[in-house]
Amino acid sequence: MVVKGEESDNILELFLKIGLDERTARNTIANNKVTANLTAVIHEAALANGCDRAIGNLLYTVATKYPANALVHRPKLLEYVVSSKIKTPAQLEAAFSFLSNVASEEFKRNEFEEACGVGVEVSLEELTQTVNEIFEEYKAVILERRYRTNVGELFGSIRKKHPWADPKMTKQLVDAKMYELLGERTAADDEKPSKKKEKKEKPAKVEKAVVDETPAQPSEEELNPFSIFPAPEDNIKVHTEVFFSNGSVLRCCNTRERLDNHLKVTGGRVFTRFPPEPNGYLHIGHAKAMFVDFGLAKERGGCCFLRYDDTNPEAEKKEYINHIEEIVQWMGWEPFKITYTSDYFQELYELAVELIRRGHAYVDHQTPEEIKEYREKKMNSPWRDRPIAESLKLFDDMKRGLIEEGKATLRMKQDMQSDNFNMYDLIAYRIKASMYLIDVQLMMSLFPSAIIFDILFLYFQFTPHPHAGDKWCIYPSYDYAHCIVDSLENITHSLCTLEFETRRASYYWLLHVLDLYQPYVWEYSRLNVTNTVMSKRKLNYIVTNKYVDGWDDPRLMTLAGLRRRGVTSTAINSFVRGIGITRSDCSMIRLDRLEYHIREELNKTAPRVLVVLHPLKVVITNLESGSVLDLDAKKWPDARTDDTSAFYKVPFSNVVYIERSDFRMKDSKDYYGLAPGKSALLRYAFPIKCTDVILADDKETVLEIRAEYDPSKKSKPKGVLHWVAEPSPGFDPLKIEVRLFDKLFNSENPAELDNWLTDLNPNSKVVVPTAYAVPSLGKAAVGDTFQFERLGYFTVDKDSTAEKLVFNRTVTLKDTYSKGGK
Repeated sequence: MVVKGEESDNILELFLKIGLDERTARNTIANNKVTANLTAVIHEAALANGCDRAIGNLLYTVATKYPANALVHRPKLLEYVVSSKIKTPAQLEAAFSFLSNVASEEFKRNEFEEACGVGVEVSLEELTQTVNEIFEEYKAVILERRYRTNVGELFGSIRKKHPWADPKMTKQLVDAKMYELLGERTAADDEKPSKKKEKKEKPAKVEKAVVDETPAQPSEEELNPFSIFPAPEDNIKVHTEVFFSNGSVLRCCNTRERLDNHLKVTGGRVFTRFPPEPNGYLHIGHAKAMFVDFGLAKERGGCCFLRYDDTNPEAEKKEYINHIEEIVQWMGWEPFKITYTSDYFQELYELAVELIRRGHAYVDHQTPEEIKEYREKKMNSPWRDRPIAESLKLFDDMKRGLIEEGKATLRMKQDMQSDNFNMYDLIAYRIKASMYLIDVQLMMSLFPSAIIFDILFLYFQFTPHPHAGDKWCIYPSYDYAHCIVDSLENITHSLCTLEFETRRASYYWLLHVLDLYQPYVWEYSRLNVTNTVMSKRKLNYIVTNKYVDGWDDPRLMTLAGLRRRGVTSTAINSFVRGIGITRSDCSMIRLDRLEYHIREELNKTAPRVLVVLHPLKVVITNLESGSVLDLDAKKWPDARTDDTSAFYKVPFSNVVYIERSDFRMKDSKDYYGLAPGKSALLRYAFPIKCTDVILADDKETVLEIRAEYDPSKKSKPKGVLHWVAEPSPGFDPLKIEVRLFDKLFNSENPAELDNWLTDLNPNSKVVVPTAYAVPSLGKAAVGDTFQFERLGYFTVDKDSTAEKLVFNRTVTLKDTYSKGGK
């Protein structure tokens, strides 16, 4: 919030009254946080009417440097400042250090005063004697350097003996002593000392210069991205302030007793949680969340819960629950315990009742539209101030199913005038149940022996929950349940993405008013990848409306889709680690950066194999028909000749197939494929030379090539082609289906477009129904990954059958990202 207009003028006047110069005051107003802190400090000190400049400067220091973990003691410190018991910057720094160590605990005033030098007076005689002693000690150096002497060293030596001495008086004595010893300052004293140029030795002549290219040492955060997080025992400091519209400030922190109780339960270990809502399949953004939550726990020897945030029964399915557990394990993470928010529904309900009893919640009857309108206008609900007993009765009716869905909610009584819209009396509970009215005549006919007094009979059907069943008809909201369950599970670090930062105030407010343990909260930038959509709503839309082939379509950035495409969890985690877990919100990551990490992984793990996508028949005329040679082909580019496991057999016969794109009717200098009269090398085999071309009736389409091979391998053509041969005379090579996947959307950020569906790439999936492969590929199983030489990396799809294998292209061989750096 930027301070503007009349309010800005009032704050400027306030700052000028405490002695700030106008420039400093205006610069301060430009900083919202310092402005809020200094305003609060001035009012806490009861100096809104002004003070002398010395005290004002100390107030400014308090506003900018006071330790956040000890804010509860700030009013006490201000008493000392206003009464001039603390009157020097040195005393103030000592106070900060003392209070930072005691944090929110109580302390003894005599210990505080001793630490800050309260009441200590250094006489002029004492200070003069010390200055004389220090000058005598440094006399030789001072005479040599004159006014270029480092006076800071002199002041430091004096402060060691008299830390509470008046700094102005100290400066006056030092200046006088310098004048006494050196006299008037001369022009020579102001000259800069000349730097003597050192004679450079000529390097000895060597055949070849050796350049030392020692790489820069990686930062601590690069080596360990989790080093930024505090230890559990440090969670007594204030790192969040909630500013209320009435001028009060809530400084959220644990008491020492509450933190000690928490540490006894956890044993001082780190407890984190990965809390997805089971309303869809996880995507690559969740991979980053897993890396942060599970990774921190693993690095610190702690525990990470897998917690299903299942507070919305209408959107959640058992299918999604099963998928999440399975995909978390596939990503390489092992949950400490699997829990559900619904496991805590009883505790959450009881705490909601307590919240009402304490006057911090009320039952509201506004419609969603009315709630929205009142929030926009910062208006209180008409039911906000209803009696506590009335809200308790109505909340019980909500729980028992006596109030129809949409007719009542439980709302937290927060701050409707706050600058943070996430403090506008957020909903804590809503009803999820259907109510039916059945008339008495119908009931009489159904139950003739029953005694029915009411004219109408109410019949309720609670909305079923995939984990909790039909026990509940009221469900807690995310804003209510999330922080409480974090506290109940003794989470030490509650980590989430930046869009939840504005919810911090509500998170801590609720735990504070319920006197619950408060975890450390930290937000990081969410992960967005180009040329796709990441929101579950959009993903659900294109899956439901069959723009893609299910949640695991290889074109999607769902983890199931990436796995089906052949991407490994190792590559994904390497990609996420490379991005880091900073708070920078400029995190639209280019797709080729992910592809770089995929290639790096598959290059080490995927064996090479020969496949031709678009076969063009080549008949070798100088090789006897029916003869088949078994040649050795490398599975790995650096295979040793004595390692038989690094090779596989490929048949070579007089009929081979090359890529149609590797042949042209017209040759050119920059073309290395096959052309009439030109030679090319068949990889792992022999050079061949095109001697004839068979064309179709249209005289353009190439049907077949005739060639001769060089069994001696004396010719050395530049071009190298991949190929597949007939394994035996008259039999086609192994036929496989290959699916070539590309970017799902043409634009880098389709989510920004109004008509985002029109940006779908029509060529994002191209099916090659009949590609040719070497015989050894027939043994491949679902999930196996290979490098099709010169084509890319491919994995066996689950649609494969005994009759025909199906391969998905994981990524091409071309790498654009590494050229620009990792």
